Amino acid sequence: MKLSLRNRIRTAAIASGLLCAVALAPQAHAASDDAMTGIHAGDVLVRLRAISIVPNVDTSGTMSALNVSVNNAIVPELDLTYMIRDYLGVELILGTSRHQLTSSIGALGGVNVLPPTLLLQYHFNHAGRVRPYVGAGLNYTLFYDNGLHAGGQPVSITNHSFGPALQAGVDVQVTKSLFVNADIKKIWMHTDASLRGEALGRVSIDPVVVGLGVGMRF
Repeated sequence: MKLSLRNRIRTAAIASGLLCAVALAPQAHAASDDAMTGIHAGDVLVRLRAISIVPNVDTSGTMSALNVSVNNAIVPELDLTYMIRDYLGVELILGTSRHQLTSSIGALGGVNVLPPTLLLQYHFNHAGRVRPYVGAGLNYTLFYDNGLHAGGQPVSITNHSFGPALQAGVDVQVTKSLFVNADIKKIWMHTDASLRGEALGRVSIDPVVVGLGVGMRF
């Protein structure tokens, strides 16, 4: 009888231990998943992309009569996102490119464009491996190193503009800290041109920016 009671106690202890292990296993797995995937308030996301800048040019005045166009460009882009909520982030985008302008009378030269952009982002499925997001914000565009000319005369341009920006993209977690990213943005920017003090009209570049890259979560 004592042996039977001892065996019962041992069996109950083993069964209890197995039940505890089964009950705790999903929690441990979930904790592992949480550590592996997702973003949370306080996280910093750093992305490096290769971007293709495709201007959607609109012109006015003489610039329109000259059929002025702006070439595409492929450049690197760096962005930093700080998560102020699990699902809400603020992103600063940094990159610069040089664009050549052409017209019906020939090449007009080139100008550099620096459009730092600040966006408020909403992240869907923030706790998952695949995390789409959308964003909206404001860009300040600086035009510098102006090499534009016409008829042998330098063309002056306004050196800055403000405009809205829209964004959509997705992050896909690869490891605990590393993810890949695809992103598309629409940015509104413009400059006004003049020649020897006479207004030539406005050039609105308003590019679509498509990017692919990698990111790190800190």
